Amino acid sequence: MTVTEFIILGFGDLKELGPLLFLVFGIVYLATISGNLFLVALVSTHRRLQTPMYFFLANLSCLEVCYTSNIVPRMLVDLLRKNRVLSMPLHYPTLMHGTICVWLVIGSWFSGFTVAAAFQAAMVTSLTFCGSNEIDHFFCDLKPLQKLSCSDPRLVNLVCMSLMVLVTLAPFGLTLTSYWKILSMVLHMPSMTGRQKAFSTCSSHLVVVTLFYGTLILVYAVPLAGQVPVLNKTFSLLYTVVTPTCNPLIYSLKNKDVKEALRKLRI
Repeated sequence: MTVTEFIILGFGDLKELGPLLFLVFGIVYLATISGNLFLVALVSTHRRLQTPMYFFLANLSCLEVCYTSNIVPRMLVDLLRKNRVLSMPLHYPTLMHGTICVWLVIGSWFSGFTVAAAFQAAMVTSLTFCGSNEIDHFFCDLKPLQKLSCSDPRLVNLVCMSLMVLVTLAPFGLTLTSYWKILSMVLHMPSMTGRQKAFSTCSSHLVVVTLFYGTLILVYAVPLAGQVPVLNKTFSLLYTVVTPTCNPLIYSLKNKDVKEALRKLRI
């Protein structure tokens, strides 16, 4: 039998909690979109915030809006309806000094949308489905799709591990290296108050970075997490819902310049 559509199971064991989960995740989603868009508007309209650091943070917020909006609205709809059919074939978006900042951002977006998304989309289209069509997840991810496939999984696993090294482990390692250098400089600061403030800022940043990359690695690189639906869904919630909500709070809204811009808005 050739499969022509998929059924997303979502949080199958928690069907009676659908309305409550819809309310909770709906509020979180609205907070995520509002916080990130507000930050973009703030950076765009205040000259003091138009520096390389806030330029990159605004692009991070744009990415978070696109990323979470690609997954959460469908998840919210599925929480309230019984018919969770997804058509085949699957469609994933493939579009995805001032000059160097722009090129760094273009490189980040390009690698994320073409290297990761396009390769995964290619892997999905290479799979054949001939059995169950129920996806035990809250969005159409490669791992649960692969479990339904009748195809040989070796090529897909090889590509997934290569992408994991390229787009997850490598950026995570570079990020940790940059923070290590920052912390090394902080240790040489003469002021104890300055060191404590810097450590507090860096530690909160590292928690969010580790939460995001750590859950990605657990989902795509650790066999156990990919095979246990509850773990897969839990870890996926962390990197698709929780970290996008935390980013504007941790990276920007705590900064002095942003607070000053907010104060001027109130005036």
